[in-house]
Amino acid sequence: MFERYAVFYTPTGPLADFGAHWLGWDSAIGRTVPYPEIAEIDVASVTQTPRKYGLHGTLKAPFRLAKGCEVAHLQDATEIFAAGQAAFGIGSLSLRHGSGFVALRPRSQEAALQNFAAATVKAFDPFRAPLTDADIARRREAKLTARQDQQMLDWGYPFVFDDFHFHLTLSGRLNADAAAQLICALSPHLEKIVSDPFMIDAVTLMGQDAHGMFHQIHRYALTG
Repeated sequence: MFERYAVFYTPTGPLADFGAHWLGWDSAIGRTVPYPEIAEIDVASVTQTPRKYGLHGTLKAPFRLAKGCEVAHLQDATEIFAAGQAAFGIGSLSLRHGSGFVALRPRSQEAALQNFAAATVKAFDPFRAPLTDADIARRREAKLTARQDQQMLDWGYPFVFDDFHFHLTLSGRLNADAAAQLICALSPHLEKIVSDPFMIDAVTLMGQDAHGMFHQIHRYALTG
């Protein structure tokens, strides 16, 4: 049994392999893996914060399962959801420093992606247990806007709908100089393995273990 669940986008192929080694955690097999050696980059330190999630893009943020809900119900719902959605492209991704961390981000905000993310948030909210007072207090440390605060209360996460920005996180918080150095170091490794257009072709049901690490329960292809 896992302590929390989430619905992520997770890549496959060379990007997934690189991401697993870069972060030191392969969520597909639930194992630590050795870091790559990249000159002048302390990979373990840079990736400490995002490591537990594996390489991913958040769609439905981590949540505790609601009372009376079974994991099997969540799996069935994910399969049904994926079967009703078609794969789609989101244009090209670029390495950028935003919100304090480096990530692969779409060059433009595609309506198809925004709509898909919103549909995912809504589809899985019935499985989410209410936030605790501690959850709410922790979230409010981020100095949320009034809209984000209400979205947190309504949907369990502040950065949804118009505040959603898809990204594949590659670092913890970095200053501008450290981020520029990291982008320069990572670019040669990623330029040939990030597809263009980048495709959203699946959703992955994730589980968080007692040590805080996220595991891929199943990756469901979008076949609608």
